[in-house]
Amino acid sequence: MRERPVGPSAFPVLPPLSVLRQHSDSNMAVPIAKFLAAYAYLLLISFIFPHVFADNAAGDLPHRRFEYKYSFKGPHLTQSDGRIPFWIHTGNAIPGADQIRITPSLRSQKGGVWTKSPVSFEHWEAEVAFRVSGRGRMGADGLAIWFTAGQGLDGPVYGAADQWNGVGIFFDSFDNDGKKNNPAVLVVGNNGKLVYDHQNDGSTQALGTCLRDFRNKPYPVRAKIIYYKQTLSVFINNGFTPDKDDYEFCTKVENMVIPESGYFGISAATGGLADDHDVLSFLLFRLAEPGQNLPLPEKEIPKEEKDKYQEEFENFQQELDKRKEEFQKEHPDVQGQPIDDLFESVNDREIRQVFEGQNRIHLEIKQLNRQLAMILDEQRRYVSVITEEISKRAPQAQSGQAPTHEMDTIINTQHEVLRNLNEVRDSLSGSLKQLAVGQQQGNAGGLGSYETIQHFNDIKEHLHVVKRNIEHIIQKNVNPAEKAQCPDLPSLPSCLSTTHFMVFIVIQSLLFFGYVMYKSQQEAAAKKFF
Repeated sequence: MRERPVGPSAFPVLPPLSVLRQHSDSNMAVPIAKFLAAYAYLLLISFIFPHVFADNAAGDLPHRRFEYKYSFKGPHLTQSDGRIPFWIHTGNAIPGADQIRITPSLRSQKGGVWTKSPVSFEHWEAEVAFRVSGRGRMGADGLAIWFTAGQGLDGPVYGAADQWNGVGIFFDSFDNDGKKNNPAVLVVGNNGKLVYDHQNDGSTQALGTCLRDFRNKPYPVRAKIIYYKQTLSVFINNGFTPDKDDYEFCTKVENMVIPESGYFGISAATGGLADDHDVLSFLLFRLAEPGQNLPLPEKEIPKEEKDKYQEEFENFQQELDKRKEEFQKEHPDVQGQPIDDLFESVNDREIRQVFEGQNRIHLEIKQLNRQLAMILDEQRRYVSVITEEISKRAPQAQSGQAPTHEMDTIINTQHEVLRNLNEVRDSLSGSLKQLAVGQQQGNAGGLGSYETIQHFNDIKEHLHVVKRNIEHIIQKNVNPAEKAQCPDLPSLPSCLSTTHFMVFIVIQSLLFFGYVMYKSQQEAAAKKFF
């Protein structure tokens, strides 16, 4: 049932008070108070029962009928062979299960999708949901929505043919003329003779335009295009909210004549810069004026297509039954249970992911706790060894043979390291206890949103404390070691006396002079033969 509009147009048009006063003056038999009372009563009734006066306003709205043969929408947007029912794709377009990527974010790409059959509606309405996303602050080139007399499968205008006969709604993302007026939405009509002005971004040929930033939005951008009574209106949903009906007026072109029959299409292109141009849905509605009945729907689809769809459905059903039988054989314990209970819901999946994340954190903290325990054991062993060494050298230290200041510094450092490691271990134990409490709460009845967030924040804070303590331990353990060096060992007695050294030098000199004399005699003997 269509809703009746409620607004100023829904109320009756009442005569102004000046008219009532003139009428009352001309007819002195009726007091002015009666006119004022009737005026107020009628105004009150119009506010209390607006639906009584809304019939006329509602009658001005056109009738809508969805045309599935000229539309597409996910999920399961494509068939098993990768084709789109009732549509064709060209160029670099990549059909998917949930969307059609008209162009990927690569340079010099172009593609498009077009209806297979022409559309001959006098009035129509199209709703398009799309995304334009890229890594840079600027993108290129843009996306276009077409209604033309012929399929513009390939060309230089956003991936479609130039000199088209029809209308194009362009979402231009690159500023060719340098006027900083992009991204923008333009409406450009053509009678088949006009060459598109790329250098000026079509501003000299645009019949209507508005500035809208449609790149990198959190939700899909939606465009509603209405052609009714030779008036083309464009409305834009900016993609900031998930509300599908939150449209803003963009532009309107009146007295616009388009071909009586044509093809709908969506194309896109990239240049030196590149964006992903994804179309999620294209929904077409046929409009009829109030009081006129919509034509009867077209007859059934051709027998060839119907047989093809029926065969594909039967193959899918057989494959599904086969998988069900295999599942029942592999899981005999679940036989007789409802099928819906065998599958995981969205909430169950989210809870399972939360528990898996908690378990991973739990295992990591346990491993870190074991490593800290090993470090504590090593530090205790070092402290015991150093303490024994100090006790052995205590008599020597009192007699002044070896300094003990460096050893005291090392001992103090080791004690401080032990104390810090104990604190870290306590923090890890607290984190493990909190994880165990969180798992018990989740098993008891699901995770509450606030308690879960607070619980993870506490764990995160404890992990940060552990990280800071470990860094502090490393700094404390390294710096004193650099400053406090172990005592130098006493010098070892030399194994080579002065006499032995002098004898070695004399023998080495004699060998050297002998080798020089022998080499000179060999060279003199060799010269006699030349």
